Amino acid sequence: MIKRILILAGIVFTFSLSISAQRIAIIDVNSILEDMSEYKIAQTEIDKIASVWRQEVGVEYDKIKSMYNKYQAEQVLLSDDAKAAKENEIMDAEAKVRELQKQKFGPDGDLFKKRQEMVQPIQEKVFSAIEEYASDRGYDIIFDRSSTAGILFTSDDYDKTDELKRKLGLK
Repeated sequence: MIKRILILAGIVFTFSLSISAQRIAIIDVNSILEDMSEYKIAQTEIDKIASVWRQEVGVEYDKIKSMYNKYQAEQVLLSDDAKAAKENEIMDAEAKVRELQKQKFGPDGDLFKKRQEMVQPIQEKVFSAIEEYASDRGYDIIFDRSSTAGILFTSDDYDKTDELKRKLGLK
């Protein structure tokens, strides 16, 4: 009996040595970014560029609509070959506008590249501050509250967003 208790105590002692408490913090990266003036400026610039490009695409779609309306009005007067030519012309114009739209707003489009160019350095600054904060304060894990993947509940005690904002000079 004593032998079992000693073995059990040894196992518990060994197990307790291998477990160390992890320090965890929660940060809302979106909140930090939204408080940064350089991020706001970059976002405003990106919005302006996107607006101009949306207008360009809209103008091209208006031209296609005008071409189609003109075709509808002249359709009864056109021969079958002329109708086919006009329809092909309209379809080609639509394809070009869709390609323009994809080039500007697609997953690898100009807007995505511009956003990366302007926002990525700001994000890297924030992530560097997070890494520095974590190593200075001894945190093992830091979760981003703004990306809710896997976080169902967090105590406000772990939310260190305001401390990080102060470190970045935002508060």
